[in-house]
Amino acid sequence: MSTQNVENEETAASKSKRPSDSAFKQQRLPAWQPVLTARTVLPTFFVIGVLFIPIGVVLLHFSNTANELIIDYTRCQQVGGSQTCADILKNTTGSKCLCQLNFTLTADFTGDVYMYYGLTNYYQNHRRYVKSRDDEQLLGRLSQTPSSDCTPFAYTDDGKPIAPCGAIANSLFNDTLTLSQDGVKIDLLNTGIAWPSDKRVKFRNPEGNLTKALEGFAKPLFWQTSLDELDVSNPENNGFQNEDLIVWMRTAALPSFRKLYRRLDQTKNQFTKGLKAGNYTLDINYNYPVISFDGTKRMILSTTSVLGGKNPFLGIAYIVVGAICVTLGLALLFIHMRCSRSNMEMMNVNPHTQYS
Repeated sequence: MSTQNVENEETAASKSKRPSDSAFKQQRLPAWQPVLTARTVLPTFFVIGVLFIPIGVVLLHFSNTANELIIDYTRCQQVGGSQTCADILKNTTGSKCLCQLNFTLTADFTGDVYMYYGLTNYYQNHRRYVKSRDDEQLLGRLSQTPSSDCTPFAYTDDGKPIAPCGAIANSLFNDTLTLSQDGVKIDLLNTGIAWPSDKRVKFRNPEGNLTKALEGFAKPLFWQTSLDELDVSNPENNGFQNEDLIVWMRTAALPSFRKLYRRLDQTKNQFTKGLKAGNYTLDINYNYPVISFDGTKRMILSTTSVLGGKNPFLGIAYIVVGAICVTLGLALLFIHMRCSRSNMEMMNVNPHTQYS
């Protein structure tokens, strides 16, 4: 019996869940805990405020050096007609509409000038929308069975596979925006607008003749031209490597966004330094419907600063945080000076000390 009890005790000891007697497992490691006093907290608030406010002012200054013009053309009126292009597209699916808008640049747009298109209330960040693409197809590896993620934009009604498939490609922005001054068209470049890494790694055309490679495929349902006709004048910017397509396929994170559309061609003598102040005309081939989902469309002309495009948010955020820190610092300093106790008073505190 004694032997059996010893064995039971040894078994119980071996199964013990007690941690080993080490400094780490027994929580005996040395520790440091900051003691927050007025001497440490107040300088921190003032230092943050003194640093952040000047940084915010500098960021805001650089942002303001970039010029920007925004034109909303959602309800522009048809040339020679009485209806808006939005109403024409709403009443007649697939119709085309031309409209013109005159505008004035009140200041010179010096340096590189970029044209963007902007959309609002457009949720490119929807989970099913973001997944609706075939990356193998975009790399030029065409297959008669597109990815199931493209459904219901994978096949036409007669069973023909679509290239490029998916909801993202199907909804490609297809308005045409051009600028002119005094009746003379201003040259805009449709290359150099996509991320180089996207064009180099994520999008490639199939080997050989592009038109022949696409013979067994149909264009997306919403498109008015086929994939091999996106830019017939430049084979390097055609097909899956078309930069308008590449820019659109990089989905936006927010429902209101802008995407780079064109760059000003500054090789012309008249525009080497940018766009001069004056009167201009925006000509629009209005093809993209947005009224059905209460969206809007905008054309944005912008220059850049050292920090990029015009965006005052970062500068304002730094100024606000700095101002809050200075305000809190002053408030805590006032409370400390009015209500603080000396070290001797704190040492003499006992259970009978009256609260005041």
